[in-house]
Amino acid sequence: MLRSITFHRRLASLVSVCHLISGGTLGPALSSAFILYQEAHINSRARLITTRQISMECSTSKNNNDLPTVLADFPLHSDVTELLEGKVNLLPYKADECNKVDESVDGIYAFGHMNIDGALMDMYPNCRVISNYGVGVDHIHLEDANERGIPVGNTPDVLNGATADMAIALMLAVGRQMVEADKYARESDFTKLDSGFMLGREIHSSTIGIVGMGRIGCEIARRARYGFGMNVLYHNRRPDKDAESKFDAQYMENLHDLLHQSDYVVLSCPLTKETTNLIDAKALSSMKSTGILVNVARGGVVDTDALLNALESRAIYGAGLDVTEPEPLPRDHRLLKLDNVVIMPHLGSATVQTRRAMAELSVENLLL
Repeated sequence: MLRSITFHRRLASLVSVCHLISGGTLGPALSSAFILYQEAHINSRARLITTRQISMECSTSKNNNDLPTVLADFPLHSDVTELLEGKVNLLPYKADECNKVDESVDGIYAFGHMNIDGALMDMYPNCRVISNYGVGVDHIHLEDANERGIPVGNTPDVLNGATADMAIALMLAVGRQMVEADKYARESDFTKLDSGFMLGREIHSSTIGIVGMGRIGCEIARRARYGFGMNVLYHNRRPDKDAESKFDAQYMENLHDLLHQSDYVVLSCPLTKETTNLIDAKALSSMKSTGILVNVARGGVVDTDALLNALESRAIYGAGLDVTEPEPLPRDHRLLKLDNVVIMPHLGSATVQTRRAMAELSVENLLL
């Protein structure tokens, strides 16, 4: 039997709205639990507007050791299965089998980027929570969840540092040609030093333009300003006076002004209708020919074809991509053949410590 709980730590991780109808229940798994009812303004910070608690009495009748059933996209990380062991029955998600109503499912756990829309939610009418392993929720239709009274949880804050580290690593890797240099250092052609060979671009004292000064953006700005003495520009929907004070950052209302002035352009914004293909051919043409684009946001923020053309024509110096669109890229994609792009397999938060923290928070959100 689950105990009554309040969710002080989880306030920042609930990014959808739970509109519970009068007399409604949350399904058969909880005995007497408190569910947070929130109206959240969905933006890059998932800012909380209002909160109140609602006590719901639910039946504990359940098959298979009275455990709730959770639909999850496998394979799951061992940290997740360890934390869920003995607490839920896991039901593997199979897209081609989600075509009939299943009233036994109490929750959905999104480990990868399974598409969770209203049609899928309707297949599980007793679903009372969706928990996402990660901060980005562009694959979850929040408005559909809101209409059905299903709260959606994500994992903000715990991955900010690791993702910011990845952004800096990609800046260094592209700017100093580290991947190509490593390959060359292992080849038989490397028999003597050449002081004029493989000259890169400096990071220290350069200008960084951050698109999306949210939690991750601020961590990138902190490292850039105080670790490398960089001049910090940023583009947001609105100015962030706190960030300006902390990082001596300058707000650029016009994105193209930021692109034109920056040596390194780092994308750390959420993927929304407004930011899809934000970096298109026109945006790339605004960058310096020596400019470097780094994307630790979502692949869809960048027009892949436009980026390919800019890199092939050397209209920009290079790019560092933790994410791509599509993801992964087809194995014969032309981006994979270029020497002026470094591509990671979406590893922004992939450290032992951060992934453990993400597992813990996502499981907490699941077990409301």
